[in-house]
Amino acid sequence: MKVNLNHQLNDPQTKGVEILSIGTELLLGNIVNSNAQWISEELSALGVNHFRQSTIGDNYTRISKLIKEISLRSNLLITTGGLGPTPDDLTTEAIAKSFNTALFERKYLWAEIKKKVSVSSSTLGTSSLKKQCFFPKEAQIINNPRGTAPGMIWEPKKGFTILTFPGVPSEMKAMWKETAVDYIKKNFSDGYIFFSNTLKFAGIGESAVSEKIDNLLKLKNPTVAPYANLGEVKLRITARAKNEFEAKNLIKPVKDKLKKEFSKYIFGEDDDDLSSVLIKELRKRKESFGFAESCTGGLLSSTITKVSGSSQVFKGSIISYSNELKQSLLNIPEHLIQKYGAVSEEIAQNMAINAKEKLNVDWSIAISGIAGPNGGTKEKPVGLVYISIAGPNDHITNLKKIFGSTRNRVEIQRLSVNVCLNSLRLILLSNSK
Repeated sequence: MKVNLNHQLNDPQTKGVEILSIGTELLLGNIVNSNAQWISEELSALGVNHFRQSTIGDNYTRISKLIKEISLRSNLLITTGGLGPTPDDLTTEAIAKSFNTALFERKYLWAEIKKKVSVSSSTLGTSSLKKQCFFPKEAQIINNPRGTAPGMIWEPKKGFTILTFPGVPSEMKAMWKETAVDYIKKNFSDGYIFFSNTLKFAGIGESAVSEKIDNLLKLKNPTVAPYANLGEVKLRITARAKNEFEAKNLIKPVKDKLKKEFSKYIFGEDDDDLSSVLIKELRKRKESFGFAESCTGGLLSSTITKVSGSSQVFKGSIISYSNELKQSLLNIPEHLIQKYGAVSEEIAQNMAINAKEKLNVDWSIAISGIAGPNGGTKEKPVGLVYISIAGPNDHITNLKKIFGSTRNRVEIQRLSVNVCLNSLRLILLSNSK
């Protein structure tokens, strides 16, 4: 029976779709729950939204109780984890207990498992491996092309279906694409999809963006949702439509309005980051750049070299963490360091000018600061950072930032890198060729 789930989601008494991640290692924080995120994106691409995600440890009684509760409020449950051969893999047994259902052996599965694993050489016994062959009588088996643990599609009661997958991401994804996509399309989708386009901002805070787009945040289709990372704000525009083309047409007017309103702050979309955008612009201009780093200790360079093709424009970096290296590698006179201190506009500017010459680049960025948690004073507190950018025709831009002592060392370093990259982006933008 085809369930028009999207119609149901408009009903005040609707049931929804849930994701249940099973594994004590998730609760302990030993591994990141990437499966739930991936499945969420897949459901959106299929036009099926979901209302809740849960995580539970490897406890037979608690799993069984939770699944019974979910069956009262949901149409579709997708589980990951707990399908393997070890004693703490309890998912299938717990599901069966939730509905007082017996498990039956699928003998053909045992033949398949024996082909995949040499039982004689396995550290697990035959009985342990064989537990993966037992399922409720009416369950449809989901083949696992990359492992030994199959999943299942089972409707234990009318209006409620369970899909089970192993916790290993590569196995889960292969099974999803091979079986779940078509099943969910056929039974839980009305043919509409969700399509999102994300705009990325730098140099402006989330609250400042939200205040200016209050009317857009009230839209129903497409919807606009802000969320922030360290040093970056994102606006996700999501449309529900029959296809991607229609969704993009719904999104376009909103995106155009935002780009007009925030032209200075929007640096890219979707998978763009400041590094890739900056590299692309410098490549277009046929210009190069390099760095002189102190408080960031190479993080600025590392951020750039993560991007494929960065070698076309990035020449290198001088990491002068100590005053001695500032003198010997960047020719900063000792008397200037004594007079102004290593963390100062004067030293940062000299670092940028000399690095530009030493590295033979069109643009250089120098950075010096106090990342903490120690080393700050009343005059120069933790979080104080000086940035200097030297460019063609004796261009110099100097910046002073105080990120605040409430920020930890890693955050101050990352924020400093973001400011460096965004500042050069803005300079290039104002001097577009």
